[in-house]
Amino acid sequence: MTNKSIKVGILGASGYTGSELIRLILKHPNLNLEFAAANNNAGQKLNEIFPYLYGTNDIMLKKWEDLNWNSIDVIFSCLPHGIFHQIFLELPKDKLIIDLSADFRLVDSRHYSEWYNFEHKSKDYLNKFVYGLTELNREKIKNTNLISCPGCYPTATLLGLYPLIKGGFADTESIVINAKSGVSGAGRNLKRDLLFPEVSESIRPYSAVGHRHIPEIEQQIEEYANNPLNALNQKAVINFIPHLVPMNRGELVVTHIKLKKHIDINSLYDLFNNHYSKEGFIQVLQDGVLPNTVNVRGTNNCQISICPSRIKDSVVIISSIDNLIKGSSGQAIQNMNLNLGLGEEIGLSHISLFP
Repeated sequence: MTNKSIKVGILGASGYTGSELIRLILKHPNLNLEFAAANNNAGQKLNEIFPYLYGTNDIMLKKWEDLNWNSIDVIFSCLPHGIFHQIFLELPKDKLIIDLSADFRLVDSRHYSEWYNFEHKSKDYLNKFVYGLTELNREKIKNTNLISCPGCYPTATLLGLYPLIKGGFADTESIVINAKSGVSGAGRNLKRDLLFPEVSESIRPYSAVGHRHIPEIEQQIEEYANNPLNALNQKAVINFIPHLVPMNRGELVVTHIKLKKHIDINSLYDLFNNHYSKEGFIQVLQDGVLPNTVNVRGTNNCQISICPSRIKDSVVIISSIDNLIKGSSGQAIQNMNLNLGLGEEIGLSHISLFP
């Protein structure tokens, strides 16, 4: 399909992830945006709700029920959590479907009742969706038409943890994750605690006793840990505390890991470099350089740094991404590129917006 124009449609096009996805699609040489659905804004043009699109696109937003989804090749869903699992049943199943919400990330349907407060309506499809963390799941992503993109926090966290877990070095039952994200991670909603006076000049933790990304991160840690190279039936237990930072976009994750066996800092760098040396979007920083959200702003990159810990037999991993791109819409495009046999970098080779 490399020389073919690929027709795409978007569900939930009026939010920040929808906006970012539209921006990436319009600059992708192989993609043609056919439909954009946003039921609450149906009847408006895209450039009315996103004025930055003036002169680039005049597609009219419609209700998803009124669109002919059979006429396109790829369906992206940017709907809020808890909606797509119902709409999915009405969509054609022979299309490439990429969901950016949490609705198909978790294998155990009981987690949706516990962590997301809804009863899953498409339980039979939970084990058919492939977890779309591109660098860690390529073969499965290539061979499916149902992809569930990870959350932004899990993306940054798991990319930083993976080499240690895969190598059998991490104690998976005592991982501490301190994460910070820009306000766009909370969505494009009118909420009092997201108003400028409430957010500006402040940093605050939230969901400190049970953020809903916990089961997603633990699920993936257990999958990575329980491979033929390691002892089976390893469990994952994490403390995960996110924070809201007064900036539009960007995410910084600091993860504290106890080590099950000793490994020196130089060997750690070798471990990470061996895993990621051929990855165009992952940068393992060395010589004391630390991740900074401004260095990945507007890109599909993930920066990772390894820090020795003063606590015996432990290490600190710092990772940074743009939550709207690598943590969401960019990763969705990367998965689509991979699945359709395109170069993963197509439409995503952006240099950071600095400052």
